[in-house]
Amino acid sequence: MIEIKNLSKTFKKNKVLDHIDLTIKKGDVVAVIGPSGAGKSTLLRCINLLEEAEEGTITIDGLRVDVKKKTKQELINLRQNTAMVFQQFNLFRRKTALENVMEGLVVVKKLAKNEAEEIAKFQLEKVGLAKQIDSYPKQLSGGQQQRVAIARALAMNPKLLLFDEPTSALDPELVGEVLDTIKATALEGNTMILVSHEMNFVKKVANRVLFLYNGKIIEDGTPKEVFENPQNTRTKEFLSKIAYSTEPEYQI
Repeated sequence: MIEIKNLSKTFKKNKVLDHIDLTIKKGDVVAVIGPSGAGKSTLLRCINLLEEAEEGTITIDGLRVDVKKKTKQELINLRQNTAMVFQQFNLFRRKTALENVMEGLVVVKKLAKNEAEEIAKFQLEKVGLAKQIDSYPKQLSGGQQQRVAIARALAMNPKLLLFDEPTSALDPELVGEVLDTIKATALEGNTMILVSHEMNFVKKVANRVLFLYNGKIIEDGTPKEVFENPQNTRTKEFLSKIAYSTEPEYQI
């Protein structure tokens, strides 16, 4: 169970997150959609404290952190329970795919190198990169780099996976391989929050969709409810301008 209460963040007097309340069940795949500047990426970054919110609490599987009173140990514990996949991959350029996946296991989880290597190889194989374990990021396509990033996140065995527009930096022909990997990750029962502008993918993979606007969640429902019968005028306006398939695709 993940519970976020009263989460607020301001940038230069602009309320980017305005007292967000959100409860997520184990195994939920929650997609966050909305216009640029709505606070979608900031929400993810505040959940794992890459951005410091002014107020609010974050609870993940019993671990409760008050963002105003957090201790260094609470910060470490929270980040050990979350893993984030970024838009720009954020791989270490001078480390191989295998070393990139091993890094968190050795540095954060303090695993022995042989144990970390075994886990890293397993995760890279799961994302279809068994033959690229010794490749450096510059030798990989953008889609392959993002799959390394996903393997790195999965290797940490987090309670919550955060995906921040994971296909936005990819060439169109590479998007599919990353989306397939995320879909497979969802099918394994991982709890996920996904920020995405790929509406057709959101319809396929999410069991819940949030529409974020002006720092507030103004729509919250199943993909069928949000895409076919949005209740908020701003949601209707947004979806009317976005190209996506009107065919129902609400089952993973």
